Amino acid sequence: MSDRSRLGKGLGAIFGEDVTSMLEEIQKGNDKSFPKEEIDLSIIHPNPYQPRLHFDPEKIDELAQSIAQHGVFTPVLLRKAVSGYQLIAGERRVRAARIAKLATIPAIIMDFSEEEMMEISLIENIQREDLNIIEEADAYGLLIDRMGLTQEQLAQKVGKSREHVTNILRLRKLPQSVQEMVRDKKLTMGHVRPLITLEEDAEIEEIAKRIVRENLSVRAVEQLIKERNQPKKPEVEKIKKDYRYVTDLLQAKIQSKVKVEEGKIVIAFSDDEDLNRILETLGCLEEEN
Repeated sequence: MSDRSRLGKGLGAIFGEDVTSMLEEIQKGNDKSFPKEEIDLSIIHPNPYQPRLHFDPEKIDELAQSIAQHGVFTPVLLRKAVSGYQLIAGERRVRAARIAKLATIPAIIMDFSEEEMMEISLIENIQREDLNIIEEADAYGLLIDRMGLTQEQLAQKVGKSREHVTNILRLRKLPQSVQEMVRDKKLTMGHVRPLITLEEDAEIEEIAKRIVRENLSVRAVEQLIKERNQPKKPEVEKIKKDYRYVTDLLQAKIQSKVKVEEGKIVIAFSDDEDLNRILETLGCLEEEN
């Protein structure tokens, strides 16, 4: 069965396969049923479902220099829009081609519905594994919301483990400021995974800033959160139960304040006369002849 016939039946027919490889084969021109044509760059619109929000300017400039010298070898994938075309795959090439001041770019026009375009864009980017973890989390969330998938179904469609999908989705609960630190590569997945266990956004932000400020290792962060999550131990009674019994017994006998601690007994007295009274009560005074 050709790629065109499979794609024409909807993406349900290709889920479970390597979408990235399939699209690359089409762009390489290995399937003549997808002809290449030159499309004016000015009528190509961004992909509204592009999960990748951050592109390295230096790498785009390097690609632009290469394109200026050698042209674009691999066509981009487009979808017809109400006006012009929407980009499906190849945003780096489009950006670089514009910097190189090209007028047109080689492209293959795909007959995708709106839903198919979204699915292809998200799954293809996820399979490439070049998204940062926050972009990946947002892509997972969009697939679940728009397609009504369970986490187990999503894991199967994107070729990831259920545990991986669950852990990544939990990152969406982080405060936006902390998510930005991850996008800016100030924090790693290892750093922020323990932060999810905390309930207060202010506490999460405070620790995130501390991680960056003190350049804490992942192990140090895990230990820090472990200590914070441990329930506080109740204060140990200074006088144990058996000591309290002894304390009450002594105080009743000598009619004075008594403090019993580990290894010692402290008896309070007000003056010499009171001290003699206590000694006499305890039978410590010798009788005079």
